[in-house]
Amino acid sequence: FKVSPTGFKHTGLFPEQAVNWDWMMDKIRNEKREIKVLNLFAYTGGATVACLSAGASVCHVDSSKGMTAWAKENVISSGLEKKSVRYIVDDVFKFVNREIRRGNKYDAIIMDPPSYGRGANGEVWKFEENIDELIKLCSKVLSDDPLFFLVNSYTTGISSTVIENILKMDLKIKKGKYSCGEIGLPMTDSKLTLPCGIFAKWEK
Repeated sequence: FKVSPTGFKHTGLFPEQAVNWDWMMDKIRNEKREIKVLNLFAYTGGATVACLSAGASVCHVDSSKGMTAWAKENVISSGLEKKSVRYIVDDVFKFVNREIRRGNKYDAIIMDPPSYGRGANGEVWKFEENIDELIKLCSKVLSDDPLFFLVNSYTTGISSTVIENILKMDLKIKKGKYSCGEIGLPMTDSKLTLPCGIFAKWEK
């Protein structure tokens, strides 16, 4: 991953996310204040790089040591190693519960959960069973002036409208805007787009 002054440049890893990355960068830059971002299931750090480049501080959480090490390399290769970033290798539920107890708050939350996965100590994650509980939990670490909340999913059989509805029920934020849609890959030499997943979000 690399960030240029004119926008996010990706190198073949999850390019379907570039639209969301550009959106996040614009939201952060336009806010004209320090934004604290919580990036859950953060993988190799595409969203972390994007948010850091826009001037946010980021808490990057993933249960895989290998993915977290890769994310650190991506931050360094983008020249952002001096930015405010904290790397956490842990189960997301355990981490968010600790943040609630500590009273820590975030202005923006990003989550890119797998359909199925295991935490650092063998904790089991199943998207259909756990996404509602996690969003409810994360609502407790949102600041009093939140900027956005983004959920991406690659789980088959789940519609973006369902995730948007879960956001509406669990966040209970009346101001701002809820929306949802598909993320996809533009096909070479074609006007067609290959669907790769879905998203739902709330934004200020």
